[in-house]
Amino acid sequence: MKKNYFPILLLIIISCEQNQNNKTLEPWSSSQLLEPKLLSYKIESGKDLPKIVSIGPGVVIKNSIGIGECRYNENIERLRTLVSAYSKDEEIVLYCGCCPFKNCPNIRPAFTLMNELGFKNHKLLNIKNNIKADWIDMGYQTE
Repeated sequence: MKKNYFPILLLIIISCEQNQNNKTLEPWSSSQLLEPKLLSYKIESGKDLPKIVSIGPGVVIKNSIGIGECRYNENIERLRTLVSAYSKDEEIVLYCGCCPFKNCPNIRPAFTLMNELGFKNHKLLNIKNNIKADWIDMGYQTE
């Protein structure tokens, strides 16, 4: 007796395809993630200091400018106004830190705006957990 595996294979292929379609593409690439240690070094050295913009609920990192939570349109407009004075090649580091990246409501709208405005050297601070665990507890510079 010959078994027909075609229906099972078809279900597996459809399932895999649906999983691929459910994955969200982030508006940043891995090369646009800046490690906290590197930003801390730049702040400490005072050399090649980027513009640092808080797009979350608070201003924690030394030398950063607070915009407010970019999940709100009025703060996206504040970010647009702020960066309109910057060169498109200016190094700009965005950070939030309210929660892990996967849950953060602020980083995607802000980073998408920077992409749409044509900035070429903007980065997202790689805060994987939250600002306390990934910045403050590491002893990095705060306001």
